[in-house]
Amino acid sequence: MDFVQKIKEKLYRKFSNDIGIDLGTANTLVYLAGKGIVVNEPSVVALNQKTGRVVAVGAQAKAMLGRTPPHIVAVRPLVDGVISDFEVTEEMIAYLVKKAEELSPKPLGPRVVVGVPSGVTNVEIRAVRDATRNAGAREVYIVEEPMAGAIGIRLPIKSPVGNMVVDIGGGTSDIAVISLGGIVKSKNLRIAGDKLNNDIIAYIRSEFKILIGEKTAEEIKISVGSVMPEQSMELPVKGRDLVTGLPREVIITDSDVREAMAQSIANLVESVKEVLETTPPEIVADVMQRGIYLVGGGALIRGLDALLNEELRIPVYIASDPLTAIARGTGVILENLEDYREVLIENEDELPPKKQ
Repeated sequence: MDFVQKIKEKLYRKFSNDIGIDLGTANTLVYLAGKGIVVNEPSVVALNQKTGRVVAVGAQAKAMLGRTPPHIVAVRPLVDGVISDFEVTEEMIAYLVKKAEELSPKPLGPRVVVGVPSGVTNVEIRAVRDATRNAGAREVYIVEEPMAGAIGIRLPIKSPVGNMVVDIGGGTSDIAVISLGGIVKSKNLRIAGDKLNNDIIAYIRSEFKILIGEKTAEEIKISVGSVMPEQSMELPVKGRDLVTGLPREVIITDSDVREAMAQSIANLVESVKEVLETTPPEIVADVMQRGIYLVGGGALIRGLDALLNEELRIPVYIASDPLTAIARGTGVILENLEDYREVLIENEDELPPKKQ
């Protein structure tokens, strides 16, 4: 970096904020340089269909899920980690950026790093970039979530050693093997928190003949969900009886939830095996020695680390505070943008022209 660039950088740091965004299907976290993680809100927006206006964003909108009158809809603008509704995503990002900037008002627009799932297309990357820029960002950088997670938990990603990260979010799970500042092998699959919630809804409907909502399914997963038989747990659950149409309460146990999630968890374990099978042997040797790190909300599913350890015969560690690992990683990138420039995604249309 030359002298002029350094002066420019210092001025920008003084007159604009650096913001990191973990743009998740279930939750969006915002990191503000100098303050840490300042926003952790559900990725939900409530819209008034009569006026087309946004009624609420985040926790307020999530509280409305399943409880709105016909003209108000609570929607998730991100599906499987990518934008499904551009305008609503833009509104949500603008709201979250504004909320973060209120803590440290600056005259210039912020510089923003956004985490996206691995393997997203150029069109999807451009959608994230455009939505963030339209929400007021001066500069936008995109990073793959498993890379941000590895940086957030301080793995030596630039060293010539293999690091393996499994990021289990709301919409997608990312399995990635990282070495020398790049992703060597990765797999993105649609088995994550939302899929497990849907598995629980389907199982309770089939076995108990009662209908529950997504919010209740998530509460069941968090309260009594486990993938290994440990201690016995149970939870009273209220829902609508499919036969009578009236409310009814049933008792759900940890073994019920385990059975409901069994196929999805088996597919997740199989995908981790697939990534290991196609990874160069030297890097596999590193992973066997260093272990696999779990980040994202799904890392907190009881017994998942023990199950992976049993199936793969490799040490498995749950990162400290796995929910915030990616947001923390975006913060580290912002602090040392020049050092981490090689880990950022570039659009094809932003690459320098090829020499003839």
